[in-house]
Amino acid sequence: MTGQERSNTAEEPPLGDLGRRLATRRRELGLSGEETAERAGIAPGYLRYLEERPEATPGTGALLSLANALHTTVPHLTGGDTEAPSGRARAGHHPRLTELNPLECRALLGSHGVGRLGVDTAAGPVVVPVNYTVVDGAIVFRTADDATPAMAPGGQVAFEVDRIDDAFSQGWSVLVRGPARRVSDTEELRRLSASVHSTAWAGGERDLWVRIEPSSVTGRRITV
Repeated sequence: MTGQERSNTAEEPPLGDLGRRLATRRRELGLSGEETAERAGIAPGYLRYLEERPEATPGTGALLSLANALHTTVPHLTGGDTEAPSGRARAGHHPRLTELNPLECRALLGSHGVGRLGVDTAAGPVVVPVNYTVVDGAIVFRTADDATPAMAPGGQVAFEVDRIDDAFSQGWSVLVRGPARRVSDTEELRRLSASVHSTAWAGGERDLWVRIEPSSVTGRRITV
C-alpha cells in the first residue's frame, strides 16, 4: 500500500470537485466542518452536503461566504483558476518582505509536496516540477532515466517550493541548493520506497531515485 493509499483509508476524500477543494482548504487552515460552517454562516449539514455531493450547486452568496471564511477566492473553490498562474492579484497595501530562518524554511518544506527542480542541460538551465519527499532532511524524488530530472545526479541543483495566497496578496518561497546524487544502495532504496507519500502525478514507470543534500536553505515571506 502506498502512502497515498494509507492516507485515503484514514479519511476518504469527497467526491465532487468543489467538495474536494472545500475540504482541502479547511484542512489547510486546521478547521473542522463545524468551525467552517460557523464562520460562513451556514448549517454544518449543508457544508457536509457540499463536500460530499458532486452534484451540489451552491449559490453565489454561499460561495462568497465560504471563500471569505476560508481566506480564499470563489474561482479557487470552483476550479476557475486551475489554468491560471498564481499571483495575478494586485499587491497588498503596505507589503512586508522578511527573510525566513532555517527552521522556518524546513517547516515549510514539510514532509512532501510538489517542488521545482532547476538543472543544467545541454540546451541551458531548465526548471521542472517534481513530486518530492523530505527524508532525514534531504529532498528525494523518483524519476525516469530518460526524463529531465534524471540529469540532476552528479551536479549542483536548485530546488524551490512556494505558496501564493491570491486572496490576500501574500505568500512564501523556500530555495534549497546542493549536490544531487543517484540512490543505488539497496537498503536506502527500500527505506525511501517505504517513505514515499504518493506516486508521481505524471504517472509512468519512475524507478530512479534522486537525493538532494541541502548545502543552503533560504526563504522569504511576503505579508500584508
